[in-house]
Amino acid sequence: MALLKVKFNQKKRVKLAQGLWLMNWFSVFAGILVFSMGLFLKIELRKRSEVMDNSESHFVPNSLILMGILSCAFNGFAGKICYDSLDPAKFAKWKPLLKPYLALCFIFNILIFFTALICFLMRGSLESTLAQGLKNGMKFYRDTDTPGRCFMKKTIDMLQIEFKCCGNSGFKDWFEIQWISNRYLDFSSKEVKDRIKSNVDGRYLVDGVPFSCCNPSSPRPCIQYQVTNNSAHYSYDYQTEELNLWRRGCREALLNYYSSMMSSMGAVVLLVWLFEIAVMVGLRLLHTSLESITNPEDPECESEGWILENSLKDTFKSALENLKKIGKFNQVEAGAEGAEGEEGGKTPAITTVS
Repeated sequence: MALLKVKFNQKKRVKLAQGLWLMNWFSVFAGILVFSMGLFLKIELRKRSEVMDNSESHFVPNSLILMGILSCAFNGFAGKICYDSLDPAKFAKWKPLLKPYLALCFIFNILIFFTALICFLMRGSLESTLAQGLKNGMKFYRDTDTPGRCFMKKTIDMLQIEFKCCGNSGFKDWFEIQWISNRYLDFSSKEVKDRIKSNVDGRYLVDGVPFSCCNPSSPRPCIQYQVTNNSAHYSYDYQTEELNLWRRGCREALLNYYSSMMSSMGAVVLLVWLFEIAVMVGLRLLHTSLESITNPEDPECESEGWILENSLKDTFKSALENLKKIGKFNQVEAGAEGAEGEEGGKTPAITTVS
């Protein structure tokens, strides 16, 4: 028994073709939207590529761009088929291509679905990329005189100001690295010498943070040095002074920013996927309803359209049997080739008669 069998007359077939033509052009615009989202996400990621450890994070925007291009191509082609289906003479040239095209549409819809899933599941990979990238960026913050790294200070400062964050996971991350360049240290000072000697790696570490960690909403002047020394400042307790420095780490801030963006894009791609499924089902019904016309000379005669010629169970069994046949055929071919090789390898025995 056919799956989702529907009876059609000429009027219904024309309406279906016209509706599908319109839906395909909506899908083309949806493809442009998906392409634009991928391009926007790629630009946003490239803006902060200096604080990302690898290029794996670009897999999502690249997938969106590819799906957008394919969506425009597939739906533009389908729109042409639907338009020509109104004229039997024009539709005849598309008939041999429809089955392969529908198979490609099925694969395309699977790819769109997986692209939507990737948008939701990339958070973990993105977090590790940001964690390592920010760690390296903070390490190079002081290298304002080093070619290739001189921009890192500005990048980190602008990032912390824009996203209202400080450090990798928090402001205390700055205490573990030397973020002040040696160029601006007075090595004749006893304090500087003592700090460098007290560190195993010979680094100048302070319980201070860059100016970009300061919260402008704080009612008092920003305390960015001796942050954890309560006695160094009047009426100050760093554990309760929530407005003095940004408490949130930049990894969390960037992760939330990109995750919310990709989740929204994933939801849009899922909607596009559902629309593409509807278009594919409609195109299959149009295809089968036109193929099952009993009298091609009478365009007004009734016909039947369906999604699958047999039930899901029977279709699945038939597909398995075909796969088994293909497997057996390959085995037979391999065996025949092996037998030919053995026969070719044998040398005929030569007997001499004395």
